[in-house]
Amino acid sequence: MAADSAVMVIDGGKGVEAQTRKLFKVCVMRRIPIFTFINKMDRDANDTFELLDEIEKELGIATCPMNWPIGSGKSFKGVYDRQKQCVITYTDTEKGTKEGETQEIPLSELDRLTGFVGENLKEKLVEEIELLDGASAEFDLEQVRRGVLTPVFFGSALTNFGVEDFLKHFLQMTTTPLARKSDAGMVDPVEAPFSAFVFKIQANMNKAHRDRVAFMRICSGRFDADMEVRHVQGNRVMRLSQPQQLMANDRRILSEAYAGDIIGVFDPGIFSIGDTLCMPKDNFAYEGIPTFAPEHFARVRQMDTMKRKQFVKGISQIAQEGAIQIFQEFNTGMEEIIVGVVGVLQFDVLKFRLENEYNVDIRLEPLPYEHIRWIENKEEVDLTKLVGTSDMKKVRDLKGDPLLLFVNPWSVGMVLERNKGLVLSEFGRG
Repeated sequence: MAADSAVMVIDGGKGVEAQTRKLFKVCVMRRIPIFTFINKMDRDANDTFELLDEIEKELGIATCPMNWPIGSGKSFKGVYDRQKQCVITYTDTEKGTKEGETQEIPLSELDRLTGFVGENLKEKLVEEIELLDGASAEFDLEQVRRGVLTPVFFGSALTNFGVEDFLKHFLQMTTTPLARKSDAGMVDPVEAPFSAFVFKIQANMNKAHRDRVAFMRICSGRFDADMEVRHVQGNRVMRLSQPQQLMANDRRILSEAYAGDIIGVFDPGIFSIGDTLCMPKDNFAYEGIPTFAPEHFARVRQMDTMKRKQFVKGISQIAQEGAIQIFQEFNTGMEEIIVGVVGVLQFDVLKFRLENEYNVDIRLEPLPYEHIRWIENKEEVDLTKLVGTSDMKKVRDLKGDPLLLFVNPWSVGMVLERNKGLVLSEFGRG
């Protein structure tokens, strides 16, 4: 949500995966440009045309190949560059550590091409280029920037082949910072004064100081470290403390920043993901950040009941960062906590952080639920009278909003049929 464009990396052997679909939905919601890199062509890969067809059918976006692979796996010899109309071959000298030598061969010099890729691959390439030129979409930068066409590049990150070419094209095709939608209309990044929104919060970045940093994307204007800004959701005018840029473990204090920049500021516990900051005289809010639907759920129990305070503080702070989502049983408080995550490794992260940062041991009890839905028209729905299914569970999130958990995907449709007028969504809105 803090980005102006997205790079979509597809595994050439696996095609479009579940997490790709999930991230792609957010890109579609914002209509941001998507640039595709099909990776691992140095391994056995799916048919090239089938990969493109899968992207178009699964994700609903047109594709425009900017280069074309010659073989795959051990027979991967390089790519055909459609703009230069030449073949770029490579010799993989030290796999995984150093880029091999590359050589450009014009397609017209077929004899030289045969010497590098072999007769079979050369003939296959010529046939595929003819089919490609007649069937693929034409490159249109305007459609790319509207998010309806994705340029596609093939290569191998392991051998570092095709990556530099992709990055060069990416820099040429991407835009300057885009205008952002707010409840007062679109906000121009150049003409409008300073504004920003919080997209990430990280607690205990420096364990010794127990610091908490709010990361914000500057959407418009110029930020000055001495200026006062309005925190819209908190309805207060304030100065942002310790503005800094972070790269890995390095921090640098900032005096100024501009639209498109990412800065981190000290958070005393007042910021939440999705909060808007603007000039004191302004008062508008950027659209909320969607919450990913968790796919794995577990009930959390603390091992030492005497550490209840640390447990609630720790799990609440980690949830505020967006790394996990926590839910309460429908008619209880924080006595029973259910944690939802997108990937199972996040359970390990939660356990490790609670133990190391808050000195709390927990036990996780896996739950069978795999699907979650937010109730969009919650004001119109009486949850006590909701007709559910045997595998449905009612919960509330930290804001008190009602949600439904399901074991089976077909139960979602059944609940909608049984409760006319009910509106469910795969995404929560911040």
